[in-house]
Amino acid sequence: MYKKLSLFFVFLVVSCQFFDAKAPDENVLLQEELNKINWSEVDQYPSIFQCDGNLDIEQQKQCFFDNLIKTIQERIGVDTIQVMYPEVDTIDVKVTINADSTLKFEAQQPKDSITYDFVKIDSILKNRLSDFPKVEPAIKRGIKVKTQFVVPVIIKVTE
Repeated sequence: MYKKLSLFFVFLVVSCQFFDAKAPDENVLLQEELNKINWSEVDQYPSIFQCDGNLDIEQQKQCFFDNLIKTIQERIGVDTIQVMYPEVDTIDVKVTINADSTLKFEAQQPKDSITYDFVKIDSILKNRLSDFPKVEPAIKRGIKVKTQFVVPVIIKVTE
């Protein structure tokens, strides 16, 4: 009887070890989760008052960029830059929207041969856009995140 009981006990201990699974390493799990995230896209694009509503993500994105470009054009377009630099028709503007809703605008260096006082245009841009309407930041996985975009702003409209 003692042999049967000890054999049963050994069998029980050995068989339990087959079901003993080790917990995965937390660093491995973290790395797997980080690899799943697409860091170049957001779940929800930045938004402005005019684009709030029942829009899908693509409509919201288009509304945001249309209104952003239109507002920048209205503020910097006709009067100053076009008079000072009549040869400039488009300026690329890098827009940074921080997680705390603060904005930063920077004129980008032109890629073509047109030369102009880049520092002066950047100064005009920052001055004219200092009181830009409130923008809600983008959201990634439920958290407000910083985003940057380069948008072309048309200064001279050909008629």
